[in-house]
Amino acid sequence: MNRQYGYCRISTGRQNIERQVRNIQSTFPDAVIVKEVYTGTKFQGRKELDKILDKVQSGDTIIFDSVSRMSRDAEDGYKLYEKLFRKGISLVFLKEPHINTETYKKAMANQIALTGDKVDLILEGVNHYLMELAKEQIRLVFEQAEKEVSDLHQRTKEGIETARLNGKQIGQPKGATYETQKAKAAKEIIRRHNKSFGGSLSDAETMRQAGISRKSLYKYKRELLEDMA
Repeated sequence: MNRQYGYCRISTGRQNIERQVRNIQSTFPDAVIVKEVYTGTKFQGRKELDKILDKVQSGDTIIFDSVSRMSRDAEDGYKLYEKLFRKGISLVFLKEPHINTETYKKAMANQIALTGDKVDLILEGVNHYLMELAKEQIRLVFEQAEKEVSDLHQRTKEGIETARLNGKQIGQPKGATYETQKAKAAKEIIRRHNKSFGGSLSDAETMRQAGISRKSLYKYKRELLEDMA
């Protein structure tokens, strides 16, 4: 039985993988959905995709929301496409249907029949041209996906540099520590109500009211005293 795999990938936690899932299931409701969160540019090392590639067989189908989900590196993506095509694996790209393997197969099937005479020299050249044209279409799509990633990285880099030149703090200052809202609230309770700061609550009572451990209490006390020094 031929199997269908829908491969969904996001590269950051801010992205929503369910959008890709919906897109695939709307066209291939029986596809086995495989999800992956990966922050990289090449298909090597994508564990879930590798699992699909290890078990996929001739006649099976892998569906991607877009070609960038398969690979954002043009050369690696094209090589993987060719490898799977030659194994008889069907590839579907919802946003770039013109490079689905079915389209590639049609280009091969539509080759001009040879006649058995000298005209074949011309016809062979035409057939070779048609195949190279189909290959070039596939390669161009992968190159475009790679370029989009490169452009995004460049815009991000330029945006950070612009912000830095305008005096904005990028990231956490060196040596600074991140303080949560809970920590701030606990410190305020300690400062106002703990006996060490003129309040009426004992350490045990302060810990219960602030909802913190003894270790955190002593840590926050020390930080408060340092701020007052």
